[in-house]
Amino acid sequence: MGNKRCWKLVPTSGTGMLLKTLLITSVLGWAKCQESQSMTPEEKIVIRDQIIEMFDHAYGSYMKYAYPADELMPLSCRGRVRGQEPNRGDIDDSLGKFSLTLIDTLDTLVVLNKLDEFEDAVRKAVTDVRLDNDVVVSVFETNIRVLGGLLGAHVMADLLRQRGERMQWYRDELLHMAKELGHRLLPAFNTTSGLPYPKVNLRYGVLNPLSRTGTESDTCTACAGTMILEFAALSRLSGEAVFEEHARKALDVLWQRRQRGSDLVGTVINIHNEEWVRRDSGVGAGIDSYYEYLMKAYILLGDNVFLERFNIHYSAIMKYISQPPLLLNVHMHNPTVSVRSWMDSLLAFFPGLQVLRGDLKPAIETHEMLYQVTKQHKFLPEAFTTEFRVHWGQHLLRPEFAESTYYLYKATADPYYLRVGQSIVEKLNAYARVPCGFAAVQDVRTGTHEDRMDSFFLAEMFKYLYLLFSEKSQLPIDIDDYIFTTEAHLLPVSLSTTQPPCQGNDTDSVPVSQEEDLFTHSCPSIETLFPNNPSFAKTIRDSYKYLTGVGRAFHPLPVREIELPLHDNGMEPVEFLKSMGISLTPLNEVMAGDTRSRKEHKGVYRVKLVAEVSHTPEEEEVVPHVVQLISPPFLGRTVLTAGPAKFGMDLTKQEHGVKGNVVKASPYTACGPVDNAVELKGHIALALRGDCMFAVKARWLQEAGAIGVIFIDHREGSNSKETPLFQMVGDGDSTEDITLPLVFLFSQEGAMLTAALEEHHNVDVLLLPKERQLGHDKTEKPVGINIKLRLAEEGELEEGSSRRPTLEFVLEKQEMLLKEEEEEELRGQRQPQQQFCSEAAENDRTEPCSADSSQNTNSNSGPDATP
Repeated sequence: MGNKRCWKLVPTSGTGMLLKTLLITSVLGWAKCQESQSMTPEEKIVIRDQIIEMFDHAYGSYMKYAYPADELMPLSCRGRVRGQEPNRGDIDDSLGKFSLTLIDTLDTLVVLNKLDEFEDAVRKAVTDVRLDNDVVVSVFETNIRVLGGLLGAHVMADLLRQRGERMQWYRDELLHMAKELGHRLLPAFNTTSGLPYPKVNLRYGVLNPLSRTGTESDTCTACAGTMILEFAALSRLSGEAVFEEHARKALDVLWQRRQRGSDLVGTVINIHNEEWVRRDSGVGAGIDSYYEYLMKAYILLGDNVFLERFNIHYSAIMKYISQPPLLLNVHMHNPTVSVRSWMDSLLAFFPGLQVLRGDLKPAIETHEMLYQVTKQHKFLPEAFTTEFRVHWGQHLLRPEFAESTYYLYKATADPYYLRVGQSIVEKLNAYARVPCGFAAVQDVRTGTHEDRMDSFFLAEMFKYLYLLFSEKSQLPIDIDDYIFTTEAHLLPVSLSTTQPPCQGNDTDSVPVSQEEDLFTHSCPSIETLFPNNPSFAKTIRDSYKYLTGVGRAFHPLPVREIELPLHDNGMEPVEFLKSMGISLTPLNEVMAGDTRSRKEHKGVYRVKLVAEVSHTPEEEEVVPHVVQLISPPFLGRTVLTAGPAKFGMDLTKQEHGVKGNVVKASPYTACGPVDNAVELKGHIALALRGDCMFAVKARWLQEAGAIGVIFIDHREGSNSKETPLFQMVGDGDSTEDITLPLVFLFSQEGAMLTAALEEHHNVDVLLLPKERQLGHDKTEKPVGINIKLRLAEEGELEEGSSRRPTLEFVLEKQEMLLKEEEEEELRGQRQPQQQFCSEAAENDRTEPCSADSSQNTNSNSGPDATP
């Protein structure tokens, strides 16, 4: 048909009306774009200068609009000061009124060769920053961002001072600040187990009556296991052994509590009895930097015990969690079973860690998978499914993917990774840049921004991007002399030799038999990894090039015809199809000038329009729910769109929904015992998202006697119009004990409900699926019909077929296109006659739907199949 593409109808084993039985989807023909892999020195300079300009825009905006606040609000062009902005829950635990972004950025200034700005920023930190504020902060975040930032900046300041050109006034002020902060974090380790509390009050510690903390019983594995680099460096630089001792003790407990059969650890552990609270095991959120710090503690401190532990854990990860290119969480006690079908973006650091380990093949595989996801969604979503669809669309400008890109380039010298870095730079400028900095993306599907620019964006992203495009000779320091902390702060590897370990502070090694490989006790080298094979990395990548379907070249198929002998229903075929929204045009009216494929015979049409077509969804379908205000003066007229939960009562099975009076929970986050249980009993609880998992809140509120829960988003400005609904998920363990109905409101809808509650005090609501809300007209379901399909090559229609009511379709590129399955065409197979059943017919029939199901190679085709 000239330059038109032809498509094949893929039989699907499904139900529903005709147009849902015949899955029609648009298949795009992508031109194969061969990236130019090489990059000239001039190109690298241009990109490096672009990165510097971007950094100046971000850092300059913070200093102009936000300093001395902890963070910049790039949409509001002002600083985020804790207590002056709406509470965001545990997100705000990073903020301690200590100019977080300034401290986190200090050593980035040196790496980017901005030495004048560094000296000025150090003076500001020494003069302005206080560490004794009456604020409850996260021990983990304060350690990696502030303590790590102070130590990295001290190391840089001391180096510049020794060179004799700058910082001659510096007298270790940053080290003294680091030591003060270390002592303010130490009260968190006052537990019987040695595992730290997750939070501490900078002024009052943990157990002081004024501390407003100390009631927590759980902490994440990464929270307890990501202290050793900063605390050991502080001990070795200050001479005070207490910091390293506590960090080592916490690591000892986590090691001892590993599951001995699988050598895996869980995600959340009780800090008092050392029992696992969440037993799912992976390499992403909650565990990630625990593994990272075992490897890097060996590099920084030279203590073999850390390497031995890392190798044992790594073998378990590769045995159970790694399913190349995926990294899927498993149950630590039953590691052969994956516990969820999605991955979080924090695992993007893992290929970089595998580079340090010398395991390049899986690093390249996973990194390429992540790159394909960024091609599909512009950025890595906070979580995405194993089919690479969005599970949680937020993107916080996280640096882990850039980090792994940097490590892979340094290991392989493959310019492909320079092109990956270039794409990161371009997407940040195109989709995250705003007049006052760079803004997080609230949802990668809509591109809407969020009013936050976390400090790690300046601490990590710009370091890795700048280093990726820089030669060693262009840097003010020898980068090989340092190890990156998880926040990309620089600690000198010379600490293991120039500063001896504190007396009696060696951890005994536990002998465990394990299989050793080439890199168990040695660092990797390019000569060993790539013996006479510079295309090694490309060979691995090519297997995953079209993993998500983006960029796949189109392979045209021969013309196929579709014969639709309709059941006798008293209507002519053309009129019947028109009644279903399908407009037909005679083929000879649209093929003028097409001499190659013109076929003029009566009754041949092309599909002009298809209405009500089922298409492949971007993510798992979410059934919208509502919170309908039914008490006076609302009387059902105020309806708030809500998201459902994957656990708790299924409201779609409740004919009339759940009705109740709304009562606000106290504490509002509902992460512990409920103070107003008497008021809540028999009512629907209102609770704020954040600080703990949805399932934890639900259990506390159910125990208090609530009959339902409405969760409200803690993110400012979120709303159901701009942000796609999602389903709340459990905590990794069984949620069968939760029987409450649970719904989720974004913050704007939640504000309407709370305003109504404040004004009227007594508000009754109805929780139910949107389609069942009061006053909602039900739409009549369309009637299905059976249609027999027969596929035939051109000219092969059976003799006498014209005597039957028959339609022949030729489908065009610019219309809705029929999904194809290339593998069947490549095999040259032709299917026998098939019968497809609609939902209406499915309920009445007694015979199998397929006339020859045993031979139907397409019977498993569905919306998830890759075209």
